[in-house]
Amino acid sequence: MNCRAAAAWVVAFSIAVAASACRTQAATAARPATDSLVAAPPDTGAHLRAIIESHLGRPYVWGSCGLKSFDCSGFVWRVMQENGILLKRTTARKYYLSLPKVSDQERWRFGNVVFFSNLKHCGIVEGREGFYHAAVSAGTHRSQFDPLWRQKISGVRAMPGLERRGAAHRSSD
Repeated sequence: MNCRAAAAWVVAFSIAVAASACRTQAATAARPATDSLVAAPPDTGAHLRAIIESHLGRPYVWGSCGLKSFDCSGFVWRVMQENGILLKRTTARKYYLSLPKVSDQERWRFGNVVFFSNLKHCGIVEGREGFYHAAVSAGTHRSQFDPLWRQKISGVRAMPGLERRGAAHRSSD
């Protein structure tokens, strides 16, 4: 490797390290002070709801994870990130494979992540009647679990740090 190539590599590496440090610093500032990466604040429900509501009404942009626009998995990632749950930004399918299972009794609990259309879309459960998500046609908003959405459900998973202690996480999903 000649000097010019080595210098270019050093510059590129330095930029990558600085960018990584920026992301780490932003993530650390955004999450609550805790020893656990997935610990949630004491009033998890109210905190999570406030985070979700702060991002409603934003437009849909494929591949975006905020703050001005979102796609479905970017919206879920942003909400988890701001709730102190540090996961890699990825697709709905990979979230489904990596998040903990939930029991049938816990399926419609606020904060769970619901997956649709053969794991191509995801959102956050509000309760039995609705969920929050980023849709191409409407951006980030709340939708009803109407018959159309219910028939598209592929499964439900728990958001880390929100599981109830001792709850069974077996499911037929």
